[in-house]
Amino acid sequence: MISSTLRTAIRRTCAVRTMATESHKPPIDLHGLHARYANATYTAASKASILEKVESELEAVKLTATKSLAFKSFLDNPLIGRDAKEATVKDMLSGKVSNVTLNLMLTLAGNARLGEATKIADTYAELMKAKRGEVEATIISADPLTKAQTDAVASAMKNQVGADKKVILSTKVDPSILGGLQVQIGDQFLDLSVGSKIDSISRTVV
Repeated sequence: MISSTLRTAIRRTCAVRTMATESHKPPIDLHGLHARYANATYTAASKASILEKVESELEAVKLTATKSLAFKSFLDNPLIGRDAKEATVKDMLSGKVSNVTLNLMLTLAGNARLGEATKIADTYAELMKAKRGEVEATIISADPLTKAQTDAVASAMKNQVGADKKVILSTKVDPSILGGLQVQIGDQFLDLSVGSKIDSISRTVV
């Protein structure tokens, strides 16, 4: 009886632990070097309930690398030793960012991967967009779209991606497509441009 009760308790404990682990799992499966660091950071941030805070901090790191040549050079410079980079990172970020972000940057410094920080920030942002159900879409047109036209395309995209998703829409103008639209939704590309149709007809004629 005691043995049976103990086994039941162990099974329940394991089940709870499994559920807890699953609740902190990244929302999509990404692979590769940048994903490995981003996934680990996401899990740590989720457990600490600071996902958005870490997202903002990593975005700030990326922005600084974009605007500051000195900071970008520091991240990329292979001649600076790992210990020196770790010490500099700790001095720059301690008390200014969360432990999760600090640990990521220190780990990158220790692994001679600081030069990958901005791409890891992009990958983490991709995980966060997936968590929020955001789908990035781009409309390319030959002429600027009116608000009514943009709203109509956005509504059509909403029906395409599902009611539980939020479409983050951006527009671009490219006169070379001549007319019609080119639409990028996530990794899917739809070419409805006049230029594309002309190319298709030309290939058929040839």
